[in-house]
Amino acid sequence: MAAILPPGTLHVGMQLPIQSQSRLYAEAWEDSAGPDELAALARACDRAGFAYIAVCDHTAIPRSHAGAMGTEWWDTMTTLGWLAGVTERIRLISHVSVLAYRHPMMSAKAFATLDRISKGRAIVGAGAGHVEAEFEMLGVDFKTRGKALNEALELLDLALREEYVTFAGRHWRVDDMGARPRPVQTPRPPIWIGGSAGAALKRVAKYGDGWLPQGSPRETYPAQLAELRRYREEFGRADERLDIGAITEMIYVGEAGWDVGAHTLTGGADRIAESLRWYGEQGANQIQVRFRSRDLAELLDQIARFAAEVAPHLS
Repeated sequence: MAAILPPGTLHVGMQLPIQSQSRLYAEAWEDSAGPDELAALARACDRAGFAYIAVCDHTAIPRSHAGAMGTEWWDTMTTLGWLAGVTERIRLISHVSVLAYRHPMMSAKAFATLDRISKGRAIVGAGAGHVEAEFEMLGVDFKTRGKALNEALELLDLALREEYVTFAGRHWRVDDMGARPRPVQTPRPPIWIGGSAGAALKRVAKYGDGWLPQGSPRETYPAQLAELRRYREEFGRADERLDIGAITEMIYVGEAGWDVGAHTLTGGADRIAESLRWYGEQGANQIQVRFRSRDLAELLDQIARFAAEVAPHLS
């Protein structure tokens, strides 16, 4: 596999609200929203020409973390499968699936099925996870999650490419087991890997078709991208195209007339586009955006305004 996003423009993706409601970014109106609102937003992103919509992955949140994270986290694959049925073109990504939580053959089955029912629109977004109590609840060793993720990526890659799998690793063994349906995309759906620390960047360089930064503000982003490129050279992959992502600041297109926060990128389309093109100048070819809003109607308007006024200037 290699990059799937066509060159020449800065593609746009969005992690959907409602399905994950961390107190760090969720708007107040999301608390009473449900599947109808989520479907409306997914369709709006589809109409807007966004590259993908994303769904998170948490099973349960310890009370000690709930003040910041909340406990509203919809099941990743159930939600993505349903979103496949209410959209037509847009790609569907787990941002990010914690592969160590499940046997990789189960993950391969889920993503292959998603790719089949969406007619080739699945992207595997994978990461190491960070909530230690969640690992403990699931009986998974938190301290070795990085090694488990690396092995899971190897097995997942094999299981998405081949119907019958034989694999012998430290964490998982498979002996000539076959699984259908097969993915629509060949040789398999792309795998984008999350994380911004050194170990995560090395993982992206070795196993990934794309990078999903997590914890990469503008101050550190260029250095992290340079480190990723060095690792790609070490693994002999420097000549392969890589879909490189960035998570932008919160955005509000136009003059809000209400307090959208000091760190929100706001104003006219030219100003916003100029600021976002910075990510492309560093080497990104996709940005993940999130908009401030007070209700569903305002968010739908923001998506439409961004697509009509800002996106054309991201080439």
